Amino acid sequence: MTSRGAAAERHVPVLRDRVLDLLAPALTTAGAVYVDGTLGMGGHAEAVLQRFPEAVVVGIDRDTEALQLAAERLAPYAGRLHLVHAVYDEVGDVLDDLGHPAYDAGLFDLGVSSLQLDEADRGFAYSQDAPLDMRMDQTTGPTAAEVLNTYAAPDLERVLRDFGEERFARKIAVTIVREREAEPFSSSARLVELLRRAVPAQSQRTGGNPAKRTFQALRIEVNAELSVWARAVDVAVERLAVGGRLAVLSYHSLEDRITKRAFAAGLTSSTPAGLPVDLPERAAYLRSLTRGAELADQAEQAANPRSASVRLRAVERIRTTTKGTTR
Repeated sequence: MTSRGAAAERHVPVLRDRVLDLLAPALTTAGAVYVDGTLGMGGHAEAVLQRFPEAVVVGIDRDTEALQLAAERLAPYAGRLHLVHAVYDEVGDVLDDLGHPAYDAGLFDLGVSSLQLDEADRGFAYSQDAPLDMRMDQTTGPTAAEVLNTYAAPDLERVLRDFGEERFARKIAVTIVREREAEPFSSSARLVELLRRAVPAQSQRTGGNPAKRTFQALRIEVNAELSVWARAVDVAVERLAVGGRLAVLSYHSLEDRITKRAFAAGLTSSTPAGLPVDLPERAAYLRSLTRGAELADQAEQAANPRSASVRLRAVERIRTTTKGTTR
């Protein structure tokens, strides 16, 4: 068992009860398959296994430490559990490997996990000095330090602007390139100090910690989060069984925009305007289970501060499509 503490003691699942209520109608039949595309420390998966005693859980995560913690937490349910080390855009391959043409209910809890934020040596949190890693899967890929030390100024500016929505992206990028010539970046404390100097004081007084947007941008770049999610959500919708339900928890507007666009494609008919009837093959194939994006209420936010920025969207598949699958 990891020395950092048991998962159940360290992790409060965001909107757990609301998510379970939304997915429940798809999980009551024997052998129903629940896909947790971002397993983390297994809080949502544990709740599914407890509430739906005949459901089978497929848990996917790119973080090997998270998988270890989840395996310990979910050990009592091992007979109904498949844990897979993969990135969530590989969900189709994971289902194929397990012999499931479709799944009945799914959840993608996006962004950085509680585990990753809480571990100082992972480099995700700007409040603690640590190596600039930020990889969700520490077995592969470039680190945040490598991004800072190798990207040209225009590329750094693009990352900070597009993924962090940082107003001072150009100034920060130029400053990083200048300072890395004297010494490459390796720790979060030095980057935070640079940002405190580069971001104007007035913005710091009104916009919160000056490192927040840059750290978000670096994390998204290192893990290719937006491009991975854009691929994953399409596959997740495609492989959802008729009557199946899919929920997504997003924590910033960029993720939520991708989710909204993917769901919108299935929520409206594509029958050409002017035809007297809706063509069956062009009819909507999804039904929304939420009114837009749901937010956490005050009670949830008080119990779990990390729910403050969450946006929940959920849909049900109501018919087959040429790409979709039945069951």
